[in-house]
Amino acid sequence: MLSLTLSEKKVSKELKDKPWHIEGEDNAEWILMDYVNVVVHVFQKHIREYYDIESLWGDAKTTIIESKF
Repeated sequence: MLSLTLSEKKVSKELKDKPWHIEGEDNAEWILMDYVNVVVHVFQKHIREYYDIESLWGDAKTTIIESKF
């Protein structure tokens, strides 16, 4: 949960906005933060590999944020 809090703060600071809606905080495997114009997905590695979300939106712009975790 700490990494979620840090991710949310980093995104909020970058966008100068707070999320309109957050889902998935209860199990913390896949967190969705909806900023209306931007949607941020934070996954645990095994969930990301299972859902392969990148293939769902193959034509969308992808921004990879390196993590030390």
